[in-house]
Amino acid sequence: MAILSAPGTTTSDTGRPAAPPPAGPGRTSLGRKVRDNLTGHAFLVGAVLCFTMFSWYPMIRGVVMSFQRTRRGETTWVGWDNYTRIIDDPSFWTAWKNTFSFTVLALVLGYVVPFFVAILLNEFRHAKGYLRILVYLPVMLPPASALFLFKFYAYDPSDAGLFNAILKALHLPTSQWMQSPEMTMPAMVLASTWMNMGSAVLIYLAALQNIPGELYEAAELDGAGLWRRILHVTVPQTRLILALLAMLQIVATMQLFIEPLILANGAGAEDSATSVAYLIYQHGFFQNDLNGAAALGVIMLVVLAGFSAVYVRLTAKQD
Repeated sequence: MAILSAPGTTTSDTGRPAAPPPAGPGRTSLGRKVRDNLTGHAFLVGAVLCFTMFSWYPMIRGVVMSFQRTRRGETTWVGWDNYTRIIDDPSFWTAWKNTFSFTVLALVLGYVVPFFVAILLNEFRHAKGYLRILVYLPVMLPPASALFLFKFYAYDPSDAGLFNAILKALHLPTSQWMQSPEMTMPAMVLASTWMNMGSAVLIYLAALQNIPGELYEAAELDGAGLWRRILHVTVPQTRLILALLAMLQIVATMQLFIEPLILANGAGAEDSATSVAYLIYQHGFFQNDLNGAAALGVIMLVVLAGFSAVYVRLTAKQD
């Protein structure tokens, strides 16, 4: 017996209504992508909100404040007046000179020493874990505690200080350390290197262990000594890590703040320890000049951004 169906519908051979056609591939794949990425987008929203509240908004707010002046609760636009006033301050140039001096000394000592310490540790066959913990231990100390240790124990200007006791035992002249304008900067670099080199050493060690041993064996067969192996094998194979850490070292050392604050009580003898970051702190919290502090912060931001752009351009050409 024939089975009649309603107009516009189809029936199967058994007389049952046929299944509806599947949804279009575009609609199904779009819904699946949305469901699959929903959790990831939820996590991204939290990260974006954190960056917006604690990083991007303060940065934009600081730029805006640098063009304003706030007095007795009233804010007015003053254009470049804050920048002109900050640049005309003699402490501005002293702070930049001290900051650049610290950065150069930190590159000479704090950048080179961790690399050679990593090469030395990489040659040990025993007690590697113990030595790595020993090198990394200062990084685990709070920076303020480590600096107070240097200030009251190592840099004591009397003969009871650790460094003066060593110099006296070697029959060398002692030093006033942080009380001497000539020794303030080297003393801060030494303390900063001791505190922070553990992280760089571990990064260098990871890079050194990825160098194929065949390269060193070939260099030894060619008669290369220790220094030639370092210059012609180690340095080229770790070039990218060396360049990256150099940039991070410069950016970090130009934000010098806690070392002069604790070791030199801020400015140091004859303003020998005043840094740009400490000058920002001084304008903002001691002189209640938040607009001037914001202008100085924008100047530092431009300098560091310019250096980073030059670094990226140079490394892109090398690659």
